[in-house]
Amino acid sequence: MDAVLVLFVVGLISLFLGIYTKPIYALLSNLIGLIVAFFLFYYMGTYNSPLKSHFFTLVFDGTGVLLSMICIAMTALVLLFGFESQSKESSQYADLTSLMMFSLTGALCLIGFRDFFMFFIGLEILSIPVYVLVGSRKGNSASAEAALKYFFTGSFATALLLFGIALVFGATGSFNTHEIGFAIASGLYGPALLIPGVLLILAALLFKVGAFPFHFWTADVYEGSSKPVLAYMSSVVKIAGLFAMVQLMSHIFGNLKGNWEIVLYAIIIVTFFVGYLSAIQQKSLKRLLAYSGISNTGIALLSILSGADNGGRNIVIFLLGYAASAMILLVVSQLLSQEEDDIESLKGIGFQKPFVGVALLISLLSLSGIPPFTGFFGKMLLIQDILIEHPVLGIAAILSAVVGAYVYIKLLLEIFKKDETQRELKVNLSSTVVILISLFLLIFGWLLLFL
Repeated sequence: MDAVLVLFVVGLISLFLGIYTKPIYALLSNLIGLIVAFFLFYYMGTYNSPLKSHFFTLVFDGTGVLLSMICIAMTALVLLFGFESQSKESSQYADLTSLMMFSLTGALCLIGFRDFFMFFIGLEILSIPVYVLVGSRKGNSASAEAALKYFFTGSFATALLLFGIALVFGATGSFNTHEIGFAIASGLYGPALLIPGVLLILAALLFKVGAFPFHFWTADVYEGSSKPVLAYMSSVVKIAGLFAMVQLMSHIFGNLKGNWEIVLYAIIIVTFFVGYLSAIQQKSLKRLLAYSGISNTGIALLSILSGADNGGRNIVIFLLGYAASAMILLVVSQLLSQEEDDIESLKGIGFQKPFVGVALLISLLSLSGIPPFTGFFGKMLLIQDILIEHPVLGIAAILSAVVGAYVYIKLLLEIFKKDETQRELKVNLSSTVVILISLFLLIFGWLLLFL
């Protein structure tokens, strides 16, 4: 809880630093806050926190601590690589970064929730600032349209979620996740209320993470967002949302699996293929990431049905690999052009700029599930777990991974195509740091399995 409070206070400080219209002040303030929060999580349990006894609805276990540190690190990377483009509007830079810090506090609440109050508060604090961030590109109609679409679909999902939570409370008499789990395990609930409530919560969460059949907003929202905001959505928002969904459906409502397992089974299989098949013909990198993200969401959802004891750690590895790969792709695209995101702009860049080429190569190989990168281990562990109980689902996941590999390798061939057209690409220090850290995570991130 200390780290969450630090991030919130730093977000407020950054907001007031906007008075000076000096973006560097807000950047340094946020980075210092992120570093402090990171080490507070790292040393959690080695000191007595004065807040520990007052916030029993927010508890971080080993996996939650690890995931929180990853979210903090990803936010720092987004701030670093987005500084050059976002700071051009010096009057609004502090506002944008403060919104990101507030959203991060919501992500951490979503990771550590222990009752539905904290779950709902975390989800909304995570989401509402992102609605604003998506529409932050001044004078861009696509950005305004994306923000409006994201807001309305998100609000509809929130309505479903609240209705579902109300039904669950009516059936069990509690908002506490442990008490709800005990009531379900003991049979002390009203099935006429609980089953519809769980299905409504499942539908709302499928909306939030962008899984079929509630994925229709994803491509337009991704396309309308700026690249730093998209990087934040592809890392922190996706990580927190998927992890919370897995925790809720597998641990809290796991004993009711017979009532929603078949529905989720079908949804996951369609999600596998609808994303990758839609990504094949895309000319925009943002839309390609949106559709490939839909399929990767399906793979992450395997953790709900696998029933593996280490499923939480496996999904962390998978999401880490995805987030680091998306970060590299968006950093390079940002360096080429802040506004345009045509895949055509990447043509030959690996041939002309070897450092960038190697980074893109590792990024796309990891997304394709090629060893020895983190993306491979994440996919392998999730598919390996699901093959035990649901072999058909595991085989479908492998087939979809083959389609995904085609999408990524097709992009890779475009990147390394020999092209004499000279493209201006100046890799600045902050972008270099972000790329190097992301490469480190892709090459060595899977070692988190042994922590």
